[in-house]
Amino acid sequence: MKRLREMSRKQLHEMRVLVRAELNVPLGKDGVANDFRIKKALTTISYLRGCGSKIIVCAHIGREANETLAPVSSLLKEVLPHSFVRDVTGPETKMVTAAMRPGEVVLLENLRQNAGETGNGSAFAHELASLADIYVNDAFSVSHREHASIVGVPKLIPGYAGLLFEDEYDNLSSAVHPTSPSFVVVGGAKFETKQPLIKKLLSTYDNVFVAGAIANDLLKARGNPVGRSLVSAIVPDDDVINNPRLVIPTDVTVETTDKHARVVKVSEVKDIDKIVDIGPESFATIAGLVRKAKFILWNGPTGLYEEGYDQWTEAVAQAIAGSNAHTVVGGGDTVVTIDHLGIEEKFTFLSTAGGALLDFLTHGTLPGIDAIS
Repeated sequence: MKRLREMSRKQLHEMRVLVRAELNVPLGKDGVANDFRIKKALTTISYLRGCGSKIIVCAHIGREANETLAPVSSLLKEVLPHSFVRDVTGPETKMVTAAMRPGEVVLLENLRQNAGETGNGSAFAHELASLADIYVNDAFSVSHREHASIVGVPKLIPGYAGLLFEDEYDNLSSAVHPTSPSFVVVGGAKFETKQPLIKKLLSTYDNVFVAGAIANDLLKARGNPVGRSLVSAIVPDDDVINNPRLVIPTDVTVETTDKHARVVKVSEVKDIDKIVDIGPESFATIAGLVRKAKFILWNGPTGLYEEGYDQWTEAVAQAIAGSNAHTVVGGGDTVVTIDHLGIEEKFTFLSTAGGALLDFLTHGTLPGIDAIS
């Protein structure tokens, strides 16, 4: 993998650099709701400014083509002088980027406003590449996507890993081969997409605690009632269900149809119950494994975080923060929890990645990595 650090400051001076940044942040009625990714993105941009490069930043936001990076630009202007072009390619973009001086920054509009981005269109990739001399991928969290700004552009101009991308790659590589005793907590939903990852983790980690909706599938497969809880269409494989390294909840928090919540043993879930989180006994198991571990990986909340069931997710965050282990955390809700608690400094590494982190742990590479290798 080629890295930006391999180029000298003299080489980068006055060079036009297209930076694929990660600025896909949650928005609220008052603008940006969480600026974690924006802060991270500043590392590479600031480095290039110091080298006297001409920096053209491209990124996406949201899932809809009509969404705009304008709120991100407004917040960014408080810490980074830049011009915001309300287009991705076209006459205005070419005019503004052609007039750039060393150290200047231009932010382009949401890449996904152009269908060529998600479709990895050759014409769109050529238009982006024509803006710069080199390409820098600093968006590890999107690098599992075969999009034009991820895999198309580096086919046309030299591509490098940005400082944040490099940091993500190095830290997540350590999570592929963890120091023993190792422990991982995996939450979230969609067991059918996470089963390959769980199998990989079971082969490399000493203990794998599965929580969230994906734990429902394992509870059901072991003969426990799950009531109205979310489950997948597939049945987990026997080598997962019966793996001695697998740890699943022994008690859970359930919500009845009248919205009342209570804690029960996993064998006591009723037809009217929906599993919404783990319980205190399950947390005690997690806390015990955290205390023994030298390496801890955590991705995904323990319950339905978005529905207000955050008690045990926050408890897990505090337990891992108090550990002496090497700790790596990823996933939007888990990072938001840590930010809310104000304990970011107590973790070894907080990743900006969610789906890309899971794909990297499963396969050991990503399309975006291969594109600059």
